[in-house]
Amino acid sequence: MRHRAAKPGRKMISAVMLFYFMAFAMLFLKDGDIRSALLAVLVPVLIVIGVNGIPRLFPADRLLLSLTNFLCALGVLVLYRLSPERGLSQALNYLVGVAGMIFCTVFVRYGRAWRFYCALMILGGIGFLALPLLFGSEINGAKNWVSFGPVAFQPSEMVKLALLCVIAFLLSRRKLVLAGAFAAICLGMLMLQKDLGTALLYYGVTLILMYLSTSSVPLAAIGLAGGAGAAVYGYHAFAHVRRRVAIWLDPWADPSGAGYQIVQGLIAMVNGGAWGVGLGLGNAQVIPAYYNDFIFSVILHEFGCVFGLIVLGMYLAIVLRGFAIAGRSRGVFDALLATGCACLIGLQTFVIVAGNIKLIPLTGVTLPFISYGGTSMVSSLCVIGLLQGVAAKAAAGVREDKALAGWTEG
Repeated sequence: MRHRAAKPGRKMISAVMLFYFMAFAMLFLKDGDIRSALLAVLVPVLIVIGVNGIPRLFPADRLLLSLTNFLCALGVLVLYRLSPERGLSQALNYLVGVAGMIFCTVFVRYGRAWRFYCALMILGGIGFLALPLLFGSEINGAKNWVSFGPVAFQPSEMVKLALLCVIAFLLSRRKLVLAGAFAAICLGMLMLQKDLGTALLYYGVTLILMYLSTSSVPLAAIGLAGGAGAAVYGYHAFAHVRRRVAIWLDPWADPSGAGYQIVQGLIAMVNGGAWGVGLGLGNAQVIPAYYNDFIFSVILHEFGCVFGLIVLGMYLAIVLRGFAIAGRSRGVFDALLATGCACLIGLQTFVIVAGNIKLIPLTGVTLPFISYGGTSMVSSLCVIGLLQGVAAKAAAGVREDKALAGWTEG
């Protein structure tokens, strides 16, 4: 039975490897760049190592690894097609992110002193969020990036991990006030940075976990009302938010100016049709932020709406897999942590995709695993690492229970 069950997994990995080999080989035939030929070999090898190698270190969810690696490799492919330098940089981000994922998996699997860890995370998280306020640079209206020489990063991306762990731990210990206080401090600092997109993610995940841990409808209602009030305040307080809402309502009012980015993104998606214009044949680079905010528009342009729906299905599968891991978890903390990770991935994906298709205003968050950026890639893979850690703990607990049952029966 194990042999039969393994076959579909091997077939899926083989299909993924063939997909990326052919994609990079096509780019090599088109541009003659030897780097394309190297990536045609390197990317499939990295995928098979990531999917089949990591489970040899500890119990891991292979489906989750397969989906995540496919999306990461898709980001490398799309970015390399439009900008070889960004694509190669993203490949390096991918490698660093895998290392971070393994670290987070081991951390959750074997970590024991969570009270001490969470105290450090609270102090470290607040300290990290203070960095942009002290040394940050403003980009697109938000002061959420920090640069030290050639290195630039977004502290709020890494503090996501601390938020997930701290909120899950405090709520599992019924420390609702402390959890709310930490989340409020983080949200307040994000508001000072004018980073409302990340604040929305923090707020949404915190509210979901609080509701799940308390089952309090009045608390959830108060939280939703507070979020609505904060959104109204942000609209009136920040000029760049008002501009984004105005552009969202009518980008065609200024198609060559303020609305240029959204208009070009919509045109790119429409021109892609059902099956896309073809890899390497599009012109989505005319979108100013094609490599981060509008990466999903690029995917629809070159690969088509059908492929885009498949990509969204993969994100949905990751979220559902996260919920399944939460259901198999061994305790309240693990269940809340896994649920928080799944909700964060799902909410972030919804926010950026909905912004691309003009369902909601753009918020400036990235598409997990695909958008360009080292901080985004590493933090997204670390979230998967937290999920894998919970899965590994559950698998180890099941084995221990079986061993104990066998010993007592003997």
